[in-house]
Amino acid sequence: MHKLIDPMPVILPDWPAPSSIKAAVSTRRGGVSAGPWRSLNLASHVGDNDLSVQQNWQLLGALLGLPGAPQLLEQVHGIDLIQAQNDGVIRRADACYSDRREVVCTVMTADCLPILICDRAGMEVAAVHAGWRGLAGGIVASVVRQFRSRPDQLLVWLGPAISQPHFEVGEDVYRAFLANAPTWGSTQQVDACFIRTGSDRWHADIYALARLALSAEAVTQVYGGDCCTFADPESFYSYRRDGQTGRMASLIWIS
Repeated sequence: MHKLIDPMPVILPDWPAPSSIKAAVSTRRGGVSAGPWRSLNLASHVGDNDLSVQQNWQLLGALLGLPGAPQLLEQVHGIDLIQAQNDGVIRRADACYSDRREVVCTVMTADCLPILICDRAGMEVAAVHAGWRGLAGGIVASVVRQFRSRPDQLLVWLGPAISQPHFEVGEDVYRAFLANAPTWGSTQQVDACFIRTGSDRWHADIYALARLALSAEAVTQVYGGDCCTFADPESFYSYRRDGQTGRMASLIWIS
């Protein structure tokens, strides 16, 4: 579950994280961008006015009390993880990790699944951009194994992503996930995350697939997963729905 805060609605994860952990996900509301990026677009690579993007980040930073420059990523739908920094440098990866205070791990999405992770001691955090390629390729395992804490001490929150009724995929995606069956449980468990809609088309449940990947790493404390970016155009950007559109940010840090 989640809750919104005003005056600029931001999703706050509803999970039993320690008080030292701060986390949030922006919606599309409350910013200054116009046109297809209306209104709190936080991505500078989607055609929006750079000044609008900068102002949106200022608004979000002030609302959340961000302690410094968030670690932004050049996301490529891979499985690479980097150590987050607060130096303002954009780094090429699809996940970032930190065990330092006031370093903001960040990913941006508009249908792909953002995953926020912390440990129960409040000493480690990570943000993950899990598109289908990264999820099938093993990004969850890559990030979980970065933590010093045992998997049973990790808390995970699944942020806003496209839901199964709107996430149609082809046989290449279906086969890519079936290849994980030996380590994700069974072929039947992976297959249960798909609904066949044609001879070579399926609707994929990215939330269920992420839970399988986490379970395979012995992570069981998983929360969230109750939004649909595609079905809620007032709250969320959706690339599949709109094509040209903005991006939301998912952020986590140790205070």
